[in-house]
Amino acid sequence: MKSIFEQSAKNELKARLETLSENASANWGKMNVEQMLVHCSKPIELALGDIEVEKPNWLKRKIFRLISPSLYNDKPWKQGLPTAKEFVITSSANFNSEKENLKTKIEQISQSKDSFEPNKEHPYFGTFTAQQWGQMQYKHLDHHFRQFGV
Repeated sequence: MKSIFEQSAKNELKARLETLSENASANWGKMNVEQMLVHCSKPIELALGDIEVEKPNWLKRKIFRLISPSLYNDKPWKQGLPTAKEFVITSSANFNSEKENLKTKIEQISQSKDSFEPNKEHPYFGTFTAQQWGQMQYKHLDHHFRQFGV
């Protein structure tokens, strides 16, 4: 599985993002392209500690931890998976500014591997290694870039 901490994977993601157009439409799901860009920035902001989310109750945390390996394995995510309420974007945004913001976030997280060593906790899914965080971030962006055909 590729990781956002790998130079080649980061470059690939940024190149794919560059090809994304303001007129792109989703192959599945409810988000428009601007909402997707905002949505994709949120998990990176969470990982970097720029935002916080409310931890789910103990039962949901147990369930989330059971599925956490699917976040960083080689199997692509299914279409239409549920989204954390904090990451559901319903408002409109400016395409160009959100695209630039996501490019910046990708660059920031790709250079922050040391802050994930040896492990870092995710509020929903438990503790991950730096490798798992990197794979999870790559996989999330890949999922949504495929959603919009890039």
